[in-house]
Amino acid sequence: MLTPLEFDANAAARDRILISAQALFYQQGIRATGVDKVIAAAGVTKVTFYRHFPAKNTLILAFLQQRHQRWMSAFRASLARDSNLMDALPSTLLSWFNDEDYRGCAFINTAAELGSSLPEASALIREHKQQMAQAIAERLTPEQQMKTAQIVLLVEGAIVQVQIGEKAEAIVEVLRQALVQLLKTGA
Repeated sequence: MLTPLEFDANAAARDRILISAQALFYQQGIRATGVDKVIAAAGVTKVTFYRHFPAKNTLILAFLQQRHQRWMSAFRASLARDSNLMDALPSTLLSWFNDEDYRGCAFINTAAELGSSLPEASALIREHKQQMAQAIAERLTPEQQMKTAQIVLLVEGAIVQVQIGEKAEAIVEVLRQALVQLLKTGA
């Protein structure tokens, strides 16, 4: 679902740092990725890194903000490809789950890694999840919108199930069946 960030050696140092952090934080984890690893991947000096990001926490927040913007843009665009949410949502998720670099939700992963140790990150994570729910709600009829929270729980559960190794196609089919029950029968 997300298009890979292009790493351009001629890009501005801040952009190279953020692109490197995006890849490393998502693939290896925030705690497992030291600043020195980001500096090496971005090809910048420590002075340049700290000029743009005075602390790792500053970089974490910028990572979350950039990830949110990219993910929400891709999520909304993918949902818009089909007029029916019961088809659009499973298709969107399956596409994301089948990405080569899929490692779950960066926001769930960050919440699990950081807990409440960085309140600003917790706020960004909540905002991301609220906007994801809003994007789903926008695709529902007014009568169905009261079921948004249930749908979001199904989505979050599907994300985690695939992340822990369940087959994406099977999980998406369970999600599809649940959506049909939830949205068509008025359950």
